[in-house]
Amino acid sequence: MSTSQKFLNDHAWARWTALILIASMMFFGYMFVDVMSPLQSLVEAQKGWTPDVFGTYASGEYILNVFGFLIIAGIILDKCGIRFTGTLSASLMVLGAVIKLYAISDYFTGSALESWLNSWWTSLPGNAKLAAFGFMIFGCGCEMAGTTVSKALAKWFKGKEMALAMGLEMAIARVGVFTIFSISPLIAAKFDKSVVAPVAFCTLLLIIGLITYIVFTFMDSKLDRQMGVSSSHDPEDEFKASDILKIFSSKVFWIVSLLCVLYYSAIFPFQRYATNMLESNLGISAEDAANIFRWFPIGAGIITPFLGFFLDKYGKGATMLIYGAILMVVCDLVFAFILPAYPEKLIAFTTIVLLGISFALVPAALWPSVPKIIEEKVLGSAYCLIFWVQNIGLCLFPILIGKALAASNPGVSEAIAAGVEGAHYNYTVPMCIFACCGVAAFFLGLYLKIEDRKKGYGLELPNIK
Repeated sequence: MSTSQKFLNDHAWARWTALILIASMMFFGYMFVDVMSPLQSLVEAQKGWTPDVFGTYASGEYILNVFGFLIIAGIILDKCGIRFTGTLSASLMVLGAVIKLYAISDYFTGSALESWLNSWWTSLPGNAKLAAFGFMIFGCGCEMAGTTVSKALAKWFKGKEMALAMGLEMAIARVGVFTIFSISPLIAAKFDKSVVAPVAFCTLLLIIGLITYIVFTFMDSKLDRQMGVSSSHDPEDEFKASDILKIFSSKVFWIVSLLCVLYYSAIFPFQRYATNMLESNLGISAEDAANIFRWFPIGAGIITPFLGFFLDKYGKGATMLIYGAILMVVCDLVFAFILPAYPEKLIAFTTIVLLGISFALVPAALWPSVPKIIEEKVLGSAYCLIFWVQNIGLCLFPILIGKALAASNPGVSEAIAAGVEGAHYNYTVPMCIFACCGVAAFFLGLYLKIEDRKKGYGLELPNIK
């Protein structure tokens, strides 16, 4: 085949450029997700957000997704394609970020809207209500973007370095978490301990992410023209809403979805509380705790591309899922029992890095496996439905952890509010809850491996043909 006859994604420079443009949007999105996580103590002091309020706010990211938006997003993705859906996703992230920024700003304080929001559901401050609403809008865009990116990479890297590409995209996104845990406390300190400044900075980055994705849409449009998608599309291959029932009837879909919800429910909600957990156990400042936790995504970021390369060349996806779950359980139990008894920074740092490696093993194996079990025309919906099930856990777990933390630490929030020296939270109960999720994920990983042997999905086989 001559160079002129090649499709755009047959050129290495083109598909890797597409990856960078797509991953930039997710990099900035992941930064915004956790921009307030290392500032929990500061938010509690300035805004009065106790752990249960903070947990309710954090759950806001997933509420609309749980109540059906992700199912709609899957239909939009399979009906309208990755260009429209990705642009819509990035736009929703920007809109939600602006609302959240307004909610925590001085412009909102003392406004008529604040007075009205404070007049009902009085246990949740008005600024937290509006911030949670903005986080809901952002969450719709972010989760829709995640599924769109998966389908886009499956399209651009089909039969090529798909697992490596997905691994690199995840690694870049994880570096976003590292970056924001590094700079969010610094930006806040630079602007006189302002919670607003880091959120404003990340909102600006989201606008840049929207621009990078729009640039990618021009490349994707050219690829479709080369492939003759618009002129040779077979109506029999079009997505139908009834195809969702086929996805739901798949046993392996539910195994993957439940494994996903259990694993991610023990990771993302943990990120919201990790800084304060380290701060409490080690007796250090929030900035020092954030500096330790920021290495969590680096462990994932460094190893994920290598895992993607290994999966492409050698396979063993189901086995990686099992090892990732085991490692997560061990790390959570260290945080629950060993770190409180031996509050050493080296123990905390080592465990954080190992948890990051766990976070590399599971997603690196999970997402490239989905195209092996789901046909391409409903792949977008399948990703969205998996994310939907995942979002149920991500919505409920921050609330559960916040309430478990408050219930297992009676009087601590009042002592912190009163400025009592040495007052801190005990995180043993929340960490045990996370460990239980890991145990369940381990058994589901074993079940998935058994099903793969029976049905021959090829989860243990390499991706490159």
